[in-house]
Amino acid sequence: MIPVVEVYEQLKRNMPERIWWPAESEWEIIIGSILVQNTNWANVEYSLHNLREKTQFHPEKVAALPLEELQDLIRPSGFYINKGKAIQEIFFWLQDFTFDLAVIEDHYGTNLRKQLLSLRGIGEETADVLLVYIFDGVEFIADRYAQRLFTRLGVEGIEGYKKLKHRVYLPEDFSTAEAKEFHGLIVDFGKEYLKNDTTWAASFLADFSFDPLNS
Repeated sequence: MIPVVEVYEQLKRNMPERIWWPAESEWEIIIGSILVQNTNWANVEYSLHNLREKTQFHPEKVAALPLEELQDLIRPSGFYINKGKAIQEIFFWLQDFTFDLAVIEDHYGTNLRKQLLSLRGIGEETADVLLVYIFDGVEFIADRYAQRLFTRLGVEGIEGYKKLKHRVYLPEDFSTAEAKEFHGLIVDFGKEYLKNDTTWAASFLADFSFDPLNS
C-alpha cells in the first residue's frame, strides 16, 4: 500500500490553500462532476453558466428541464446527449428522496457507492467525487492527476483508476475535509508541475521518495 499521507503533508506544506470543489452548491458540484468527464474545465464553465442562468441550480428546476433543453444548455461540455441523460437520471433519483441528501445517505449506508455506480454516467471517479463532496465520505480520488503524480513518484502498476485506488492507504482518522483538500492539492499541483519533465524537475516533490517496503 502507498503511504499517501506523506505526500499530502508535503502538498499541504508547499501549496497555497484554497477551497475545492469550485462551486456554490451541492447541485452545482453534482452537475459539474458529470460535465467535466472527457473535457476541460473551461468548457464546463460555459455549460454551468447556461444552467445557472436557466435554473439558478435549484434542484427542482434542473429535474424539470426537458431533456432536449438540458442537452442544449450543456452543449459546450461535449458529449451533451449522454451527459444530459446522466444529469436527468441523477436528478430524478435525487427527486425520489425530495432532494434530501441526509436521507439518501441514511437509506443506502455503506451501499451508497454501489448505488451511485448504478446510475447512468456515474463511473468510479465521479462516484468518489460525489461521496466526498456531496455525502461527506472519505475516499481517495485517484484521478488522472493522481495517477500521473504517483507514476512520477516511482510507483509502478497503477495504470487506471482502480489500480491506483486499490494501492492507496488513508488512515482511519482521515477526515472528509482532508479528503477534499488532498484531491484539490493534487489537481493544483498537477496543473502547475505535471505538464512536462521540466516542470516536474522544478517541483518540490521531484526528490521525494517512498519507503519501498511501504509502496
